[in-house]
Amino acid sequence: MGARTNSISEVLYEEVAAVDTTEIIKLKATAQEEWKPIIVWRNVILFTALHIGAFIGLYQLIFQASFMTIIWTIICQVLSELSVTAGAHRLWAHRSYKARTPLKIFLMLTNCMALQNDIIEWARDHRCHHKWTDTDADPHNIERGFFFAHMGWLMTKKHPKLKEMGGKLDLTDLTSDPVLAFQRRHYLPLIGFFCFLFPALVAVYGWNESFFVAWYTACIFRYCSSLHVTWLINSAAHTFGYRPYDQNISPAENPWTSFTAIGEGGHNFHHTFPYDYRTSEMPLFLNFTRGFIDVCAKLGLAYDMKVVSKESAIEDRIENEEEELYELWTVLQINILDYLSANDQLETAEMESDEPEPSQTAMKPITYNFMDYCF
Repeated sequence: MGARTNSISEVLYEEVAAVDTTEIIKLKATAQEEWKPIIVWRNVILFTALHIGAFIGLYQLIFQASFMTIIWTIICQVLSELSVTAGAHRLWAHRSYKARTPLKIFLMLTNCMALQNDIIEWARDHRCHHKWTDTDADPHNIERGFFFAHMGWLMTKKHPKLKEMGGKLDLTDLTSDPVLAFQRRHYLPLIGFFCFLFPALVAVYGWNESFFVAWYTACIFRYCSSLHVTWLINSAAHTFGYRPYDQNISPAENPWTSFTAIGEGGHNFHHTFPYDYRTSEMPLFLNFTRGFIDVCAKLGLAYDMKVVSKESAIEDRIENEEEELYELWTVLQINILDYLSANDQLETAEMESDEPEPSQTAMKPITYNFMDYCF
């Protein structure tokens, strides 16, 4: 079966991670400013040990590993990322396309290499993130700071509101999937083999790499690196970038994170159109995951890829630009009026004083205010 895409306007599709605007307003109005995260010290110790091991792996990757081990580490990194971007994220969390069983199994097994919790739990947290973005029901709420959104949320106990709201989600589409049920049932042995053993064994038996070097590079360093690539979407892509589709939300278009996370950095587009399997309008070299799904579609392994109509995307960009221009024009008018008023006051003062102050004295703060808004 060839590639087939559906415009959202042409299909009846209920977005499983649609924004719950009403609940977001309520959550922000009742936010517990005094709530302090409870640190899970076991996770802190594990992440500390992981990063120490990753630095050892980085040293070995640069100075000791063979060329084949370097290439294999990169391949394992891409497979880990694909399992999250094409699998846990676009296929299962958003159901933005459908996959045949062989592709599902492949993405599930490589997801065990990625080790970011089983897919059912990952998808549940991600649906919470989209439904209640930047609230206490958002697992990695950017309002709690860059570090918390990046990895701090994994070192603390979940916010009570997240537990409450997450428990309301209907996950039957995930729990009824036999591939995901198999992964959850056998998760520990699967991650033990695919994350911490398989990558090293390939290097050892494939080209006689030292197990010590293979383990620290293809397993530990690769695992730590793939985690940070994913985490940067939660932190950097909610902080830095431009917002052409919706300027009123924190997610932004960030080409750097799109490159490192093989297509996930078009975050303003993604949060505006979460059902689109492409997740952005960025070119393929910044969206490798889209290319992977397209190839799978050509092979008959993926189908029913959902896309937002080009007209809708353009309309959102135009509407957003009009809002920005209106706000800029409003500020410009206010500054002009303030300037004229200040000039009138200055002229009056000059007429009453023997030593009038230079006119730039009144202009400086006004010019600064306007330029500060622009930049």
